[in-house]
Amino acid sequence: MTSERFTSTATTTCGYCGVGCRLEAHADHGRIVSIAPALDGPANEGHTCLKGRFAHQFTRSRDRLTSPLIREGKGLRVASWEEAYARIVSELTRIKSQHGPDAIAGLASSRATNEDCYAMARLMRAAIGTNNIDNCSRVCHSPTSFALRKSLGLSGATGSFTDIDHAEVAVLIGVNPTQGHPVVGARIKQAALRGTKLVTIDPRRIELADYGVLHLSPRPGTNAAVALGLCHVVQRDGLTDEQFIAQRTSGYEAVVELLEAYSPHAVQEITGIPAADIERAAHIYGEAASASILWGLGVTEHKYGSEVVQLLCNLALMTGKLGKPGSAMLPLRGQNNVQGSSDMGALPDTYTAYRSVADEAVAAQFEQAWGVPLSRQKGYTIPQMFDAAVAGKLKAMYIFGEDVAQSDPDTAHVVEALESLEFLVCQEIFENETTRYADVILPASAFLEKSGTFTNAERRFQRVEPAIDPPGGARTDFEIITTVSRMLGHEMGWQTPWDALDEIARLTPQYAGLSYERLGRHGLQWPVAADGTDSPTLYETRFETADGLGHFAALPYKAPGDAPDNEFQLVMVTGRVLQHYNAGTMTRRTHNLDLVDRDWLEIHPDDAARLWISDGDRVSVRSRVGQTQLYARVTPRIEPGHVFTSFHFPETRTNLLIGQSADVNTACPEYKVVAVDVRPMSEQPAFTPQLVSA
Repeated sequence: MTSERFTSTATTTCGYCGVGCRLEAHADHGRIVSIAPALDGPANEGHTCLKGRFAHQFTRSRDRLTSPLIREGKGLRVASWEEAYARIVSELTRIKSQHGPDAIAGLASSRATNEDCYAMARLMRAAIGTNNIDNCSRVCHSPTSFALRKSLGLSGATGSFTDIDHAEVAVLIGVNPTQGHPVVGARIKQAALRGTKLVTIDPRRIELADYGVLHLSPRPGTNAAVALGLCHVVQRDGLTDEQFIAQRTSGYEAVVELLEAYSPHAVQEITGIPAADIERAAHIYGEAASASILWGLGVTEHKYGSEVVQLLCNLALMTGKLGKPGSAMLPLRGQNNVQGSSDMGALPDTYTAYRSVADEAVAAQFEQAWGVPLSRQKGYTIPQMFDAAVAGKLKAMYIFGEDVAQSDPDTAHVVEALESLEFLVCQEIFENETTRYADVILPASAFLEKSGTFTNAERRFQRVEPAIDPPGGARTDFEIITTVSRMLGHEMGWQTPWDALDEIARLTPQYAGLSYERLGRHGLQWPVAADGTDSPTLYETRFETADGLGHFAALPYKAPGDAPDNEFQLVMVTGRVLQHYNAGTMTRRTHNLDLVDRDWLEIHPDDAARLWISDGDRVSVRSRVGQTQLYARVTPRIEPGHVFTSFHFPETRTNLLIGQSADVNTACPEYKVVAVDVRPMSEQPAFTPQLVSA
């Protein structure tokens, strides 16, 4: 099928996961008619998954938001853009005047472009005057960012997806690429078929375990013990790179002392993994000339997720498996621009490239560029925003492209926070669980309707180009945010997103060489020097820490925030399925719904038999904080004692079951360890998910 058959074809970047597939989007009379993979896409090399290729019908779904909505009484009515803007400016100005700028907070969207997120951060900092800005990386990969910066210096993958092709060994821990990152999952399969040895570590037997040489199934919440056990064997059996350790690292002696307590037999007691398998996995990784480590939310969404990533860095540092082909640390980012939204400074404590808001020189640079005084005080994180709203300290929120009432933990607390606000703006493409509480809803643009850049999981800036216009009266996110800022009295001075990209490059040394022209069709991996030279591989000669060394972290295993007991005997783990993405906002409005039409609860046959549950039964799932219902899927892929479900359907309200346990360094919620009681239910009228009474 050739592009001549269509009115127009745009080469753009996929708006689903963090792989960053390049796509050819074909449109006719304002509608997407088909999408094909770009043959020269650096991350996908002519491939794409069923979401990127086929799940585009949502762009013209009948329930797309096409006009602003304003709340009157208990309902919403259609309004003009002028009226919606006036209401926003009036309310935010009033609240700022009465309570100060820190009574207002904003959320940027990891589904939006770098330029959108940068504009949102500038809106909050320059037009409002607060650092209360955050994004959804807080609830997914903020532990990765924290750990990589502490251990190695920069907040991103140390290599590229091409390292998978060159690795003798790939260790996958807490990640299921064939479901969450299908194109990378296919790449890993191909590497395994060519001889790469895969070691998979997950409470579920993921599909890639069938292509691997060893699968380890730890008890949920024991990843730290697994990493410490691997490091113990590597150190004990002389698999370390002593020259690398001596010349390029610090803090190793403390780690060696710590590792004495984590023999394979000690780790077996904690994790349930046979000691012999711990030893075998350590030797597979340690003896390889090149080996990469890949991880996902199964590592980060834990009480000690950031510490586990530091321990994985220890494993790479002690074997010298960094800074060379085939030896990369590759966090598989969830949403399409969750890397970029944080890179752009949509965080409460940093400007672009993770430079502190308290750094006087950096803050002064942005003050000069933006022409306004800026706060040096760290703002609220997402959980702190909700707490402050309930406490009456936060009065208004501007939520851009995030359905926090479905996707964030402890749903009842989130809803209470939203109801406590005096004013809530939601900028969205569909009404959702969060917009139920909005005072103004602004109709925005999908990824196929905008310009700018995304940054994928390998730190690659790539161009995004519109294939169609937003429907009806909807507008691009960039236009909306810059207009609100101007009406609040702060003119950003950009005509297009490319003007914003130029400013980002001008104010950020790590992105100095970025430009529309240089990005071309293949993109650039940051850091990008002023002459346009990018960085496919980091740390070839030095680390980007203050002393240029990789920093070991002597961190012991600590028990997870929740654990099974006599009342809650199973541990629930959450995750994604191939056919849908995140809150399902887009995929549930496509034919992907015909493939999977609900969330399921996976349960092992032994547990199902003990609980008198059959495949397809409707079951009650109750945690310490909430209760919901799901249909059971009996499968041996889940380990005994565990259950698994996705979170793509709002009627399930999976996050009612999640409490407030969170990562100790970043406040990322502990989605992956939730003690639950599961029991069969007789057929009865429709069930409403609910908060469990104390």
